[in-house]
Amino acid sequence: MRIAIPYGKEGEQILEIPDRNFAGVVYPNEVEAADEYDVVERAIDNPIGSSRFEEFVRGASNIVFLINDATRPTPTHKILDDLVGRMNLESARYLVATGTHRAPTEEEYRYILGGHYESLMPLVHAHDSKKDKMLYLGKSEKGTSIWVNEIATDAERLIIITSVEPHYFAGYTGGRKSFLPGVASFETVEQNHRLAMSPEAQALVLDGNPVHEDMMDALEFINKIPIFSIQLVLDRHQNIYKAAAGDINKAFEKAVEWANEVYSVKIREKVDIVVSVAPYPMDVDLYQSQKALDNGKWALKEGGTIIFVSKCREGIGHSAFLQQISTSGDPKLVLENLAKEYKLGYHKAAKMAEIATWADICGVTEIDPNVLRKANITPFDSVQSAVDAALAKKRDARVLVLMEGSVTLPRVE
Repeated sequence: MRIAIPYGKEGEQILEIPDRNFAGVVYPNEVEAADEYDVVERAIDNPIGSSRFEEFVRGASNIVFLINDATRPTPTHKILDDLVGRMNLESARYLVATGTHRAPTEEEYRYILGGHYESLMPLVHAHDSKKDKMLYLGKSEKGTSIWVNEIATDAERLIIITSVEPHYFAGYTGGRKSFLPGVASFETVEQNHRLAMSPEAQALVLDGNPVHEDMMDALEFINKIPIFSIQLVLDRHQNIYKAAAGDINKAFEKAVEWANEVYSVKIREKVDIVVSVAPYPMDVDLYQSQKALDNGKWALKEGGTIIFVSKCREGIGHSAFLQQISTSGDPKLVLENLAKEYKLGYHKAAKMAEIATWADICGVTEIDPNVLRKANITPFDSVQSAVDAALAKKRDARVLVLMEGSVTLPRVE
């Protein structure tokens, strides 16, 4: 079987798997989608638990949009294409919900805003979790101090544009994540993400998930500001499959149902070798690409090999998690060290170390091989050489390719 593996924005690597070893290629489920702009228009015309959009914005002088950065595939510009006929977009401000990520580059802004780049860019501010002025709103039930960007807290109306996909410890992206971590302070994000160390913090899980519960609790502090959300679910081709608009929580609940239709994929059995791909734009760095590793583990047998493929265009990303996972060649000791204290990024180190206690981790990236080796990741310069090495250890091994590992959750029927 000959497979083209996406690598970077436009590149690819060719992988050949002997037919006797080939277990299949997993994509998000194929779903039947209508015209994207019709889907968006119907959603905005029929909001859930909210007044119509035109009524929502009428008379407001301080409207702020919360939009995703380029680490999410959200087609923000397509929503703006619809809204341009409903309001004067240049009368609002736009706050990029970066969380603790860096600000978008010019290329990324052009991707986010599309044809609206020239007119709206002067109105855009990228949230900076360490430098922006924050307003303290209180303490959540789990003890998280809620500090939120003052641009958001001062708004007369908030409009959220986001997308909903599985998330490896928050259950799903979307909804409440536009606030926490989206426009929260570094301190607030760090306190919330410490809850990701809990085993209940998993993909597709909301009930009992402490990270999700803390995010929902934080959202309650914003309830004095009217919010109109537009939440999208994309299909495997990155086109808009479904959209829900209106009340942030009700729209999120509906979008979660649709996200499961696309991203929760049934497989017959777990396999010996999983190739999990972090495609563009989720391949920005190792910190983001780790999601493909965590999702891929659900298709892997104990004692197997997981190979994550990501160009990691900007290297490591947040360095704290890498420092922690590199403290020992024994992943069990790494986990013991991580249990002693928490800093932002340690949850990723814990998730990676947990996999390393029962599986071999290999990486096909642009990162210095010596850096990966210290992190208990065996480096390879091609996906073919990685698979060949794994098959050399077990010649009858079955190989499964998870083509969009950052968002796809394989589960045994």
